[in-house]
Amino acid sequence: MDQDFLIDGPANAALTILLAHGAGAPMDSTSMNAATAALVVEGFRVARLEFGYMAARRTSGTRKPPPKAEKLIPEYRAAVARLGATGPLIIGGKSMGGRVASMVADDLLSRGAITGLLCLGYPFHPPGKPENLRTQHLTELKTPTLICQGTRDEFGTREEVAGYALSGNIRILWLEDGDHDLKPRKTLSGFSTADHLKTMAKTVKAWSAEITATV
Repeated sequence: MDQDFLIDGPANAALTILLAHGAGAPMDSTSMNAATAALVVEGFRVARLEFGYMAARRTSGTRKPPPKAEKLIPEYRAAVARLGATGPLIIGGKSMGGRVASMVADDLLSRGAITGLLCLGYPFHPPGKPENLRTQHLTELKTPTLICQGTRDEFGTREEVAGYALSGNIRILWLEDGDHDLKPRKTLSGFSTADHLKTMAKTVKAWSAEITATV
C-alpha cells in the first residue's frame, strides 16, 4: 500500500518513532496529535501511518470495521520499509496500532531494522472481556518495549496487568487514573492530560537513550 505518513519533529533527530493509530480513530485524532506533540517537544521525529481501511473511510465516508490485527501485519512491515529511517527506529502505536507493531517487532529487531517498541495504551483484552487476553506473544518478546498505560484503562488496568506473565523486556509506565487515551480525571487524580503526556514523553526519552546505548 502507498499510504502517506504524517511526519513531525526535526529531520535530523537522533531517533525516529513510527506510530500507527488505534482501531477506531485515524492517525490525526486528538489523542494521536497530542501524543505526537509531546514526543516532538522531547526532540523525536515522529512518523504516523494510517492503515488502508482507515484511509478508505476518508474517501468513502463509510465506517468499514477494522480487520483483525493480524491482517494488518503486512501493512506495518511495508510502512517500516517505506519509511527508510536512517538512524535508530522505534515502532509502535496507539492501542491496536501498538498491538500490530508488537507482532512484527521481534522479526524486525532480529534484522536490525528497529531498536524498540512503544505502545500507548496496549489493548491487553477487549473492554469487559478480561478473559480474552491478547498477551500470548508478549510472554517471550525480545524487543525492548515500553508500554504507557493508564491505571484505569478498560483494556487492561494496573490490577489486571499485574497478574499477567510478560517478558522481562517489557517496561510499563503507569499513569495515575489515566484511561485508554492516558487521560486522568483531574479532580480525582490531581493530574491533567498534559501532565501525563509530558511524563510519557520524558520517560520515552530516558528509555530510548538506554536502549540505543546498548545497540
